[in-house]
Amino acid sequence: MAKELSGRRVLITAGGSGIGRTMAGAFHQAGARIAICDVDGAALEQTARELPGVTAVIADVADAGDVDAMFTKAEDALGGLDVLVNNAGIAGPTGLLEDLSLDDWRRCLAVNLDGHFHCLRRAVPLMKAQGAGCIINLSSSAGILGLPNRTPYTASKWAVVGLTKSLAMEVGPFGIRVNAIAPGSVEGDRMDRVIAAEAAASGHSEAAIREDYVRTVSMRTFVTAEDVAAMAIFLASDAGAKISGQVISVDGHTEALGGPY
Repeated sequence: MAKELSGRRVLITAGGSGIGRTMAGAFHQAGARIAICDVDGAALEQTARELPGVTAVIADVADAGDVDAMFTKAEDALGGLDVLVNNAGIAGPTGLLEDLSLDDWRRCLAVNLDGHFHCLRRAVPLMKAQGAGCIINLSSSAGILGLPNRTPYTASKWAVVGLTKSLAMEVGPFGIRVNAIAPGSVEGDRMDRVIAAEAAASGHSEAAIREDYVRTVSMRTFVTAEDVAAMAIFLASDAGAKISGQVISVDGHTEALGGPY
């Protein structure tokens, strides 16, 4: 890969594993200077060993104090910020809405939505001061379609879409671009856990749940973390210089979510 992002200063939340770790590797390979945060200290240490020069900070994005401390360390290490990737998110509880606890509901919204807010309120002033910046928020195909038995997660991801489009209007005059990536079903441990939870809640087999996810994708496939990372690189590069306010699906075209369960 060419060093098309050479010298760009990038902060990726939840960069210790999963999609965030893959994105960190892609930005590193593209020549960017990177800071990442995660709640998993062991994952952060492993990533820091594998990606020389990365700044790794333990932080829970749902905690405003953690985010403030993380931004202070990232600013000190990077000297500014060109790209923010709001990647942190959790699957939340699985079940009928009336059976969910308020604590589970609030925790899902705290990570998936409040976490974006905490990071954005720190990143936007930095980008305004320099007259440029790129913000990439992670939504989901569930942020475009309904998904039964996953209402907290779906609500948070729809909210990210509204946040993205509204913020793009606010900061566009300052040269800042704001977009959202909406991944579909991404191969990996997290999706395996989601499928297991849905199987347990529905009484159907994990194989049946997985088959239904694939059946409702036009290309009949899951996507990979590398697919999502490639889109993030594109949006952060000069090739994406005039793209803002968009929700871009990386999903093989999800036709529907939620099977007959």
